[in-house]
Amino acid sequence: MKPVDQKAWFLVLPVLLIVAFSAVIPLMTVVNYSVQDSFGNNQFFWNGVGWFAELLDPKSDLGSRFYDSLWRNLAFSAIILAIEIPLGILVALSMPRQGWQVSATLVLMALPLLIPWNVVGTIWQIFARGDIGLFGAAVNALGIDYNYVANPVAAWITIIVMDVWHWTSLVALLCYAGLKSIPAAYYQAARIDGASRWAVFRTIQLPKMSRVLLIAVLLRFMDSFMIYTEPFVVTGGGPGNSTTFLSIELVKLALGQFDLGKAAALSIVYNLIILAVCWVFYTVMTAADARADIDAGRG
Repeated sequence: MKPVDQKAWFLVLPVLLIVAFSAVIPLMTVVNYSVQDSFGNNQFFWNGVGWFAELLDPKSDLGSRFYDSLWRNLAFSAIILAIEIPLGILVALSMPRQGWQVSATLVLMALPLLIPWNVVGTIWQIFARGDIGLFGAAVNALGIDYNYVANPVAAWITIIVMDVWHWTSLVALLCYAGLKSIPAAYYQAARIDGASRWAVFRTIQLPKMSRVLLIAVLLRFMDSFMIYTEPFVVTGGGPGNSTTFLSIELVKLALGQFDLGKAAALSIVYNLIILAVCWVFYTVMTAADARADIDAGRG
């Protein structure tokens, strides 16, 4: 039996130590806080699963705040996906495939992705103001009373339009990469068969983009579900609590009220929801890859 060389573990060990320091230790600290209660002076008392029971009880104050924020998050993510995925596909189909226009288009599409999140929030905080902002002033000029500071509907429209402007490019670039991977022979066969533009999209382009679309949906759902900086900078979670998502609610508990136990419990449940969604998407993507491999083998 050939001996196994274990020296490679010494090369991996520094990475494992860094991961343990930056991820595992903070996570265990959060778990520790979630089962305890603090009364100041760094004194902690065992509370067990009390915070989790209160968090999952919709009749409690903590539970009602949690479920309200959760539904806002889910609604926001659903709206974002319903807009950005079709729009990203449409933009990708409209992008040039050859010539100098390709490089110029890719650079222009990547520009919104290079802007930091807090800067995006600051830009739209000014851009959407009704007195000095171009967007807000233009909407008010149409006779529409637009004020994202006082109107919850206007606040939602603002953060949705802001997110679409910021992240549709990511979906478009992923879809464009999927389109570029389609062999030219597929289009030649479609032209010979006299396929319409819709038939080409439905039978060639969309199936070939299915994997990158799953990745795009996963990335956009995860990012929109964890959104914090942009709505916090623009609306601060208001007006009222209309744009208070789970991330903002978590910060309010941890820093605003200094309820470390409640905030830790919310953080863990928040993390478990994200992990569950990741598992669902991973299962779907694995099943899609398996079906594609089976179809390729039959072909």
